[in-house]
Amino acid sequence: MNTDPIADFLTRVRNAVNAGHRVVEVPASNIKKEITKILFDQGYILSYKFEEGTNPQGTIKIALKYDRITKEPVMKNIKRISKPGLRKYAGSTEMPRVLNGLGIAIVSTSAGVMTGKQAKAQNVGGEVLCYVY
Repeated sequence: MNTDPIADFLTRVRNAVNAGHRVVEVPASNIKKEITKILFDQGYILSYKFEEGTNPQGTIKIALKYDRITKEPVMKNIKRISKPGLRKYAGSTEMPRVLNGLGIAIVSTSAGVMTGKQAKAQNVGGEVLCYVY
């Protein structure tokens, strides 16, 4: 039994990047789909595909992105911030800056899942899910 599906998603992606895999497959959920869309929009992954499969929710296939010349991964680190045992919330005025603005914070707000910059622009706060840089 998995008590934190978002941490499992982030760990699968992190392990695939560290192992140098091109594609990673994770079980889908609505919040994982939103996080995947944000990672694609921000340029951290190459592409993604939602597939219906054996399990009811389906799976997400994520093509990881690497530098063409150095073969280094674009995503250096992906870190879970708010955990089931200790939730972390931030208001619109105190949104965290990741790596002095070079990374992104993914936030779950009342207006949906978005980056910290988008949440600050829309003047909404929420639960800080993870940092990506």
